[in-house]
Amino acid sequence: MAIENSMRSLREFDINDLDFDNVGSWPILIRVFIWIVVLGVVLGGGYYYHIKGLQEQLVAEQKKETALKQDFEKKAFEAANLEAYRQQLKEMEESFGALVKQLPSDTEVPGLLEDITNKGLLNGLKIDSIDLQPEIQREFYVELPISIVARGSYHDLGAFVSSMAALPRIVTLHDFTISAPKGDADSLSLRIIAKTYRYRDDEV
Repeated sequence: MAIENSMRSLREFDINDLDFDNVGSWPILIRVFIWIVVLGVVLGGGYYYHIKGLQEQLVAEQKKETALKQDFEKKAFEAANLEAYRQQLKEMEESFGALVKQLPSDTEVPGLLEDITNKGLLNGLKIDSIDLQPEIQREFYVELPISIVARGSYHDLGAFVSSMAALPRIVTLHDFTISAPKGDADSLSLRIIAKTYRYRDDEV
């Protein structure tokens, strides 16, 4: 019965009859509607100014938590493998030291030139010239190019190039050319750049 009276009063209600000084006289449905609107505005404002900020903070903290977990997993893995890393570092230092020992010092370069000459003579070559070229500075080492001109048969030249790998010092071969003067295949001319390296221990 009360609902029917409320619906009847709502149908008979004219919005121009609203008395803002006497809100209690408004139909109950109008008051309920206004309460709902006010409640929605309050909840929406509360969400926007408070809850939304908390949610954004929560998302940021969750991302931070994920990053911390990943960092923890990485450090835990490194800690668990610390001994293996130390062993690997020790092996790398030993390998590095062995490689450095294969790089000639300034005083050993004449001996290296003599070794190259002996390799050529032992393989039947005639050495026309062995000339040191200007050093080339690199970040951690110095290149020492050596220009070699020699003559011999095809097999002698091949044996000489192969024997360079047996030298006790690191030597690499570059920019070689082979020519046959006057068409004589048994007297080929070889021009090649041999590079050895010196460690820049003064700058590392």
